[in-house]
Amino acid sequence: MKNDQMLLRGMACALIGVAVLLGPYVMRSAGWREMLASAQTVGWFALVLGVALMVVALVRKKPRK
Repeated sequence: MKNDQMLLRGMACALIGVAVLLGPYVMRSAGWREMLASAQTVGWFALVLGVALMVVALVRKKPRK
C-alpha cells in the first residue's frame, strides 16, 4: 500500500514538473508565459523528485528472494 502511494505521488510530482517546464511553450497569455518561464528551476526539481519517487517505489516493489 505504501509503495502504491509513493508511485502515485511520484507520477503526480513528475506531471507537475513537466507541466511547468512545457507551460511557457503552450500558454498564450504573456503573463502566464513569463511566470512559468521564471519557475523552470521548480519544474526541474519537481520532475527529478517525481522520477526519484517512482524509482524508489518500483525498486521496493520487487519481490525479494
